[in-house]
Amino acid sequence: MPDDTVSPTGWGRIAPAAARLPRSLLVLGGTSEIALATARRLIARRTRTVWLAGRLSPALDRAAEQLRGLGAQVRTVAFDALDPASHESALGKVFTDGDIDMVLLAFGTLGDQAHDERSPQAAVRVAQTNYTGAVSSGLVCAGALQNQGHGCLVVLSSVAGERARRADFIYGSSKAGLDTFAQGLGDALYGTGAHVMVVRPGFVRTRATAALPGAPLATTPEAVATAVELGLRRRAETVWVPGRLRVVMSVLRHLPRAVFRRLPV
Repeated sequence: MPDDTVSPTGWGRIAPAAARLPRSLLVLGGTSEIALATARRLIARRTRTVWLAGRLSPALDRAAEQLRGLGAQVRTVAFDALDPASHESALGKVFTDGDIDMVLLAFGTLGDQAHDERSPQAAVRVAQTNYTGAVSSGLVCAGALQNQGHGCLVVLSSVAGERARRADFIYGSSKAGLDTFAQGLGDALYGTGAHVMVVRPGFVRTRATAALPGAPLATTPEAVATAVELGLRRRAETVWVPGRLRVVMSVLRHLPRAVFRRLPV
């Protein structure tokens, strides 16, 4: 389909691929390594204004300074995924300051499966952060994008949500809920000018996963950032990182449970 034509998928008029990259970016989870790698890549392409939303801390300030050094105008905003009551007012201030072309929902916690199984409150905290906090902030941002009539909500999901594994079913279940929510939200926004892109990375090598054993098809924050950029250019709805995981998970998803249970995954 040539650029500057009307899309048959219902998104309306399509801009040239480069113009689909955002000039303004709001990051929910402003100290996330994946989010910052994505922000760096987008600043190198087109992004000029960045909001980093997260708990106010020296780490958030350092992240902002790093991005300012790349030439972007960067501001921080206090945001706590575990305080949904504050999301509308905190994030609403960002949108009243000007249109936001892209929201990157990148916060989350891995938890500790062995510990969390013995501590229901810790398990609930994982669920509240990864799912409840995302539902609340995602709806606030989606409503603002819809009111603008344009913009993309990029949601960092995980292949862990594709099928429950003994090793991480608490985290995986929270990501499964997030993924389903994001898909449904994308359908709700269809035809409004705003849309949702779900990103499903495999194991990402970051500081948070440094103590964990590696996994097949492991990836990096920079590789996820590259995939996000490509997805934005294509106006994709779902992005797998690496792309081969789409086939792998299609197979694993349909294995009989008794077989899947014995796999070293």
